[in-house]
Amino acid sequence: QVQLVESGGGLVQPGGSLRLSCAASGFTWDYYAIGWFRQAPGKEREGVSCISSSDGSTYYADSVKGRFTISRDNAKNTVYLQMNSLKPEDTAVYYCAARYLTERTYDYWGQGTQVTVSS
Repeated sequence: QVQLVESGGGLVQPGGSLRLSCAASGFTWDYYAIGWFRQAPGKEREGVSCISSSDGSTYYADSVKGRFTISRDNAKNTVYLQMNSLKPEDTAVYYCAARYLTERTYDYWGQGTQVTVSS
C-alpha cells in the first residue's frame, strides 16, 4: 500500500521557520522524484519544489527560491522541506507527491499538512 505522510506543519510568525517531512512507503523509493505542492484557499495548487531520485537535482518556484530548501534522506525514505523567512503568503496546505522517474505526472499524493504564517 502506497503511503505519503506529511508532517511538520503549524502556525508560525512571519520571518519564522518550519521543516516539513514527507515519509514514503509502499513503492520503490529510488525510482521516484518527490515534489512539494501547496494550495491556499481560493487559489490553484502550485508546485513549490521537487527533488530527483537519480542525481538529487532540485527545482524551486521563484516565490520560494532562496528561502526554502528541499532534501531527501534515502535511508529513511523521507523528503524534507526546510522553510525559512516565512511570509503570510506562504500560508497553504502543503502536499508531497511522488512521480516515477520517466513520467511527467505525479502518481501518489499525501493528505497534506497546514502551514499558517500569521502574527
